[in-house]
Amino acid sequence: MDWPFLVQVVYGQAMEEKPFHGKLVIRSSYYKCSSKHTGEPLTSSKAIEKKVVKKVGKREHHLWKKRDSAGSGQKALNLIRIISDLPNEKEAVYGALNKWIAWETEFPLIAAAKALRILRKRSQWTRLIQVAKWMLSKGQGATMRTYDTLLLAFDMDRRIDEAESLWNMILHINTRSISKQLFSRMISLYDHHGMKDKIIEVFADMEELRISPDEDTVRRVAYAFQELGQEEKKKLLLRKYQCKWKYIHFKGERIRVRRNTAPDDDSLTNYN
Repeated sequence: MDWPFLVQVVYGQAMEEKPFHGKLVIRSSYYKCSSKHTGEPLTSSKAIEKKVVKKVGKREHHLWKKRDSAGSGQKALNLIRIISDLPNEKEAVYGALNKWIAWETEFPLIAAAKALRILRKRSQWTRLIQVAKWMLSKGQGATMRTYDTLLLAFDMDRRIDEAESLWNMILHINTRSISKQLFSRMISLYDHHGMKDKIIEVFADMEELRISPDEDTVRRVAYAFQELGQEEKKKLLLRKYQCKWKYIHFKGERIRVRRNTAPDDDSLTNYN
């Protein structure tokens, strides 16, 4: 009697049963599923994986942390309007400025800084000095930018003694953090007023702090050495700091040429 050929599929296995000399022989083999049946469980993580998009909520702004500059421009103009008609007396100006901040929860530093920029553009040096000094007396705005603006105002208003007092204070407090711009500003101030020996003193402090001068400062210091008859120091200065290249206009184009560092360089003889 022939045994029927049976195929059973159990958990992905094919089981084959057929006779062999009166004995039942069972063979099994794995089968490959089609593209529709991958053999993976239906609850695969890839099958049910969903894209989770995290919604970012609105950022909270706390009034006590936010330093908004909205309206600071109008505040700056209001400050200038308040002090414009006042006499040049410290008590009157400081009193008006104190009223300007009377209802402020914190010092309006942004508005005050904008007021300084407006006064600088208008060349109102006396008022600029008054506002800057008032800010510093309140412990506000003690930055290199404020010092630079104040030194410029002292220069333009010919108040050299006050500029020197401020400069000495800056040197004493911020010895290792003075910017190159402040050194250049002070050298420019002394140059405007023909104080050649003072230029050399400031430049000596600059070298001691290992601050490299910019090109304008190099020209001013070199000219000061030349006026003081110190030609050797002038040559050493130019050899050490002067840029090896300069730009000239030739046939309508700006080209770079190697600079002549000889003592009779036109950039120094025609400095003034």
